[in-house]
Amino acid sequence: MGTPPVGARGVSPPAGAVAVARVLALTGDLLFGSRVQGDLAAAGHDVELIADGTKLKERLADAQAPVAALLVVDLTDDRLDGAAIVESLSAGGALASLRTLAFYSHVDVAARERAQRAGFELIVPRSRMAREGAQLVARLT
Repeated sequence: MGTPPVGARGVSPPAGAVAVARVLALTGDLLFGSRVQGDLAAAGHDVELIADGTKLKERLADAQAPVAALLVVDLTDDRLDGAAIVESLSAGGALASLRTLAFYSHVDVAARERAQRAGFELIVPRSRMAREGAQLVARLT
């Protein structure tokens, strides 16, 4: 199983496949982020990894960038405060057209509760994201 091809904005869907959704994934964890990216690309989604909140804000403000349908946020990354980033972006209206999905460590109840207060549409344990990522994205798009 090879590495998915990387396009200008992220991993492109397999040749001949139609992208089901354009997905932005906020994570600083290159290993798990690449796994999520590969799984979703294999299901036909166009996935763009974004490493921090500043880059996400810039990406969302870029009028030339393709419009995304879904934002996936890694709440397990200690360097990011994904819930605070999404709460701030939502308050400013930057996420008005995006659905949101977060994943957290199953033992981190506080992260799940913060994500609920931040207004994520779907919040799942990281293990479920690893197993069912493509199905979860399909459910939200």
